[in-house]
Amino acid sequence: MKQFLVLLIVLICFSCGKDATPKPEAKLRLEYPAASYTETNFKMPFTFEKNALATNVKTRKLSGSDSYGIDLEYPALKGTIYLTYKSINKSEEKLISYLRDAQNFTQEHTQKADEIFSDLFENPKNKVYGMFYEVGGNAASQSQFYVTDSTDHFLTGSLYFYTKPNFDSILPAASYLKKDIKHIMETITWK
Repeated sequence: MKQFLVLLIVLICFSCGKDATPKPEAKLRLEYPAASYTETNFKMPFTFEKNALATNVKTRKLSGSDSYGIDLEYPALKGTIYLTYKSINKSEEKLISYLRDAQNFTQEHTQKADEIFSDLFENPKNKVYGMFYEVGGNAASQSQFYVTDSTDHFLTGSLYFYTKPNFDSILPAASYLKKDIKHIMETITWK
């Protein structure tokens, strides 16, 4: 018994070494490649520059003769930017209707969104005017926009991810694709 007690005391004395130090908080590090843009060559009444990371691109003619859809899929980011083009044909009623629909679509996210930031966009040289919306929180779409020349062309776009909305998890990808959306807006030229 004495030998056991001596052995226990020796183990206790030598088992304690350095003081425990807390480890730094770990952070997720996601790095995406630098954006590489090329001009699109779709048979549509507008062009823009798209990121090479959008590897799956689907185009389609929507119901009505002057409406088109483009899906820019980013498989590496598990997200898609959906674009919808509609012709205005110099109709003030259509313009007002399209503007109202685009703004209402963004406002539908207020139920889940923590906040919605709007950013006015103007490019008088190319006659492109519009609005960019950034939706904060666990909303279904993190970014939305519309652009128009106010007479002939109207384009809307929105970003969706293939996962249940969790703002903290998708924030790096949403920030990357927000830059792509703004680049699309900046490079649109009407035909």
